[in-house]
Amino acid sequence: MDGDDAAEARYGPVPPAVRAVYGPDDLSSVPVFRGGFINFGLWDGIPLDGPLAVEDRERSERQLYRRVLDALGGGEGRRALEVGCGLGVGCALALEEYAYASVTGMDIHPDQLDRARRANAALLAAAPERLRLVRGAAELMPPGDGEFDHVYSVEAAQHFRDLDAFARECARVLRPGGRMAVASFFVPGDEDRPDAARALAERLDSFASGLDVARPLGALTGALTAAGLAEVRAESIGASVWPGLDRYLEGLDLQVSWPRNFLRSYRDGILDYYLVTAARRTDGP
Repeated sequence: MDGDDAAEARYGPVPPAVRAVYGPDDLSSVPVFRGGFINFGLWDGIPLDGPLAVEDRERSERQLYRRVLDALGGGEGRRALEVGCGLGVGCALALEEYAYASVTGMDIHPDQLDRARRANAALLAAAPERLRLVRGAAELMPPGDGEFDHVYSVEAAQHFRDLDAFARECARVLRPGGRMAVASFFVPGDEDRPDAARALAERLDSFASGLDVARPLGALTGALTAAGLAEVRAESIGASVWPGLDRYLEGLDLQVSWPRNFLRSYRDGILDYYLVTAARRTDGP
């Protein structure tokens, strides 16, 4: 039984919406996600009072990755794992701009990994020891104990089925003193909010279909703490995400209108975007 089969046996199959969107539907081909990073972007420094070009969109996506990698404290000579790597272009950015010794990109979707191998063919050929692409679940990772200095995930945690298992796996694969960072969107607060979950499902098809899950921020921060990780911190970066995303969407010929409700949901206080960081202790498990 390989890692994916074991994960499905323990946690259930990947939801059909997740499998379809990142498989045959190829979310990276949608105009909203030009550039292949498949994230909503960090729009700091990009003027929003005029037309936005594809180059602005791609810049926003890169900036979100840089914000996450900056939070880890530098990569020179270190080993990193990206959970939910998609096309692997974020892995390439980490190698090229942050001088990691190696980056392992992990994704549960074989179609995404095939695309990642094509997108990074030159890098894989030139430096196979620096970039590795593996299949695995966030809840049951194939790497060994203490294998990485850094673990990061950019806009994938909203899909994870078991945040407690994800947190335990992060703690396991990090070396003592290693750091992790997660960027994704959650319901503000520590407790489940059925009202927010219902409203998000009514407004946003990605929640209605089961692609995204309306979990409170505290579900992740609490899971990281319970896994024994230290220095658990969460920073709202929604003000740098949602207005810019919506401004870009405004300029697209969208076939559906529901994506414009992300900004509305943020303004109504039922959804926000966060950067969450934590560290593995040096004096214990």
